[in-house]
Amino acid sequence: MVDRTALRHNLDTMTAALPGARLRPHVKAHKCTSLARLQYANGHRGFTCATVREVEVMAAAGLGEDLLLANEVLETRRLGQLVEQGHRVTVAVDSPETVRAAASGGVREVLVDVNVGLPRCGCPPGEAGRLADLARGAGLVVRGVMGYEGHLMLVAKEEERRERTEQAMRELLAASAAVGGDVISAGGTGTCTVNTWANEIQAGSYALMDTAYEQLGQPFRQALFVLGTVISVSSGWAVVDVGLKSLGLDHGLPAIDGAEVWFCSDEHTTFSVPDGPLPAVGELVRVRPSHVDPTVALHDTLHLVDGDRVLERWPVDMRGWRRS
Repeated sequence: MVDRTALRHNLDTMTAALPGARLRPHVKAHKCTSLARLQYANGHRGFTCATVREVEVMAAAGLGEDLLLANEVLETRRLGQLVEQGHRVTVAVDSPETVRAAASGGVREVLVDVNVGLPRCGCPPGEAGRLADLARGAGLVVRGVMGYEGHLMLVAKEEERRERTEQAMRELLAASAAVGGDVISAGGTGTCTVNTWANEIQAGSYALMDTAYEQLGQPFRQALFVLGTVISVSSGWAVVDVGLKSLGLDHGLPAIDGAEVWFCSDEHTTFSVPDGPLPAVGELVRVRPSHVDPTVALHDTLHLVDGDRVLERWPVDMRGWRRS
């Protein structure tokens, strides 16, 4: 379920802080074109994607004005087909192999992905200029650089998060000077309030939020819940039918307001209520996930709600990796 009031607050709060092209919303967090249309209506015309399928579905929905696949891929023919159809698609490259893949598949624009501290994708900052030259030699337009300071997203203290983000962005700015181009793309929900160096921020989780990001004290509200039913009550604990198969747990256990969550099983979450009576069998419980992205990807539909009233049903239409 998605709480309409909280969602609208989150979208408008972020737009006020990062208007227009300053924000390139990351659709991997919600995988839903209905929600992406609300972000588009708020003035954000460029989007970040994590998979080829996300790019394809966004383009088919009429949201292909400026799509960045912020991930390395070695097969880009499906993306090249979208470019031929008139959609603007940019891919991240961090090696000669990904440069060749972009060029051979028909993609025309790239960003050089730079490692700014997260041991994942990205070339060393000192190699970014050479890679940009290689890309231009292959006939590609190099729009600029991107670097994801993902290792800093959940740093608890804001000042430490700011200082370490500055260190990471100085690496990216040095790479940008060697690469050229107008785009310096970085960031996420965790650093969106402290990253003043990138000229576009790739935040996504801010729209729906989760309990991990909630602990940072940012101005966004929990909008996403998984609605479960209490199926068993014992002496001291209760069980709701929401478990590992419906929640992303890599950021910890979910939360239930007023309760202490003990553990999650495949189809169950066991919890107690320290300061009150346990719910009865059959009562509905809102479970708050700790990580929004993998939670949404486990479900077919987002239900937009106002209190207990369902207003709209939105398909999670960017799930998966292949064409339907």
